[in-house]
Amino acid sequence: MEAGSQRPKDRDGAISALNATIEAVNLVKEISSITPAKAAFGAVSVLLTMLKVRFLLFCNHLFPIHAYLGLNG
Repeated sequence: MEAGSQRPKDRDGAISALNATIEAVNLVKEISSITPAKAAFGAVSVLLTMLKVRFLLFCNHLFPIHAYLGLNG
């Protein structure tokens, strides 16, 4: 029972941490005056956003994915 009730808190904490990190990276990108740094921070922001979306999809079981190693059947 305790593990099931802990899971939503962990998920919300992870999503909050990703949101805070994405906001921080976007802020640093805006503040930075070096063009290559802006490009790098932009890429990191996009990657973190993709991770967040993928995390949300897998945690909500919208798209259940079953991986089979080797031959099935």
